Amino acid sequence: MRTLVVIPARLGATRLPQKPLRDLAGRPLVVRVWERLNEMELGDACVVATDDESVRRAAADAGAEVVMTSATCETGTDRVAEVARMPEFADFDVFVNVQGDEPFMSGDAVIAAREMVTARSFDVGTAAARAEAWVLDDPGIVKVVLGDDGRALYFSRAPIPYLRDRRDKADLEGMILQHRGVYVYSRAALERWVALPAHPLEKIERLEQLRPLAAGITFGVAITDGPVYAGIDTEEDLADANARWAEISAR
Repeated sequence: MRTLVVIPARLGATRLPQKPLRDLAGRPLVVRVWERLNEMELGDACVVATDDESVRRAAADAGAEVVMTSATCETGTDRVAEVARMPEFADFDVFVNVQGDEPFMSGDAVIAAREMVTARSFDVGTAAARAEAWVLDDPGIVKVVLGDDGRALYFSRAPIPYLRDRRDKADLEGMILQHRGVYVYSRAALERWVALPAHPLEKIERLEQLRPLAAGITFGVAITDGPVYAGIDTEEDLADANARWAEISAR
């Protein structure tokens, strides 16, 4: 099954203007993401998908293959689907979506998410990591609750699972799962996802994965080890990412 890694990069972010072009350790953020994913060789090809000429130019100058997509794409999944429909990618079966603000995405997480589709036959694969209790109170961190078969039951910014009786904190051991920002789709699941209308849950939580989940599309969630670094959405996030990059590079 041929796999295409797609890095959606939208210039129009409001909380961090010009986000894909912002500096991370001396290079544009989108370039840093492409460099890491391309070096990992997680698929048969890796492309940046954008609707902006300045992003295209920055990524292409670094050596990336860049695909121009429509400015009307509302989500990263919409952008990946547009790429998947292009004739030059007609022979790809599986599509990996890692957003252009995820420079610390783990290769193990991507591989494990892909196996949820290629080996476990879920419609969509993603990943999560066990987390400490403090993440429950942070709406910026997306949590997921799983069924016994590894299927996602629900994603939320709210504290899930909710501990009703605070005296029973031991019950949370191993149950708090922080979602990692990667999606892997079969071609059929990708097309079904983007054909669905926006769902009220998606609008309420501002989580695009609730649209297909509500419609019965199955998400297999691989639980992986290691720290989870959220995407870069604010100036503070960017400063933290630069400090983290310097720390990692110094090792």
